[in-house]
Amino acid sequence: MPPIESALIVVVPQAEPLVRPFRARHDPSAAAGVPAHITLLYPFLAPDVVDARVLEDLRECFSGFTPISFALASIRRFPDVLYLAPDPDEPFRQLTRAIADRFQTPPYRGRWPDIIPHLSVAQLADEAQLERIACEFAPVAGRMLPIAATARDVTLMDNHSGRWEVCATFGLGPAQGA
Repeated sequence: MPPIESALIVVVPQAEPLVRPFRARHDPSAAAGVPAHITLLYPFLAPDVVDARVLEDLRECFSGFTPISFALASIRRFPDVLYLAPDPDEPFRQLTRAIADRFQTPPYRGRWPDIIPHLSVAQLADEAQLERIACEFAPVAGRMLPIAATARDVTLMDNHSGRWEVCATFGLGPAQGA
């Protein structure tokens, strides 16, 4: 059984028509209930410590940011991940740093020194198979990219039920009526 964790993500529904068929077959997070997204901070806090105070801290943190207009236009790779890169990507880095600094939680447990915002399409250790998927994905993506989107909120998800589920959503920018 996987560890019980939480994550902060930006859901990108505009990407679903392109990435859903690939993620369904090649991204374990899709099978576990995570929609197309750009991860801001994973893992975040254990779900049992996310209380009203943490939720209010998150709300306050995100109120200092404005919505992010971006495009998914380029296909890139890590050794074990095929992904779409957001442009611009710096606003996503700024969000990640703000959360990590506020909660003293390094992204990806500190495994990678650089924050590289991305929307995963496929994730596998077999490089030859990932290359075949990239070759299959490229012509389909070529007909659908760029994908324009605006990140207006951040979603907190956790897997305490055994599947990833939305726990809360926080708007970017000042709260309405504030």
